[in-house]
Amino acid sequence: MAQKKESPARIADNKKAAFNYFFEERYEAGVVLQGWEVKALRAGKVQLTDGYVVIRDGELYLIGCQINPLKTASTHVNPEAARTKKLLMKKDEIRRLIGKVEQKGYTLVPIQLYWKAGKVKAEIALAKGKAEHDKRDTIKDREGKREVERAMKERHR
Repeated sequence: MAQKKESPARIADNKKAAFNYFFEERYEAGVVLQGWEVKALRAGKVQLTDGYVVIRDGELYLIGCQINPLKTASTHVNPEAARTKKLLMKKDEIRRLIGKVEQKGYTLVPIQLYWKAGKVKAEIALAKGKAEHDKRDTIKDREGKREVERAMKERHR
């Protein structure tokens, strides 16, 4: 009997990242979390839009990702919503990323957080910033698609 492969359950998306950046390559990284953070993620108390990834001492860190503690967080833990979280990747992948970020003006942006086999994973992208005219093009494309969908909806009534 074949096992069904389950798709990863999304926790949070960074929709602003796709508007501000062109994604070159995508990577999966594990996230080091505390217990209260995992509980807050299960409750959906996370905001990823202001997050970014930095490289310090050959390691990756997620900064600016807000995980708001639950009211029921334990009394002996002092929850900090904007705590810097370490990302886990293989050393050779990290070295490759360091080379690209330092040389070619790329940046690392978190795209989404999701569950995979009971663990929290972060999808990060090697990205280049969009210029203002590129952002306008993105808006025009989005509005054009919206117009087409409206027209199709009206037609099928």
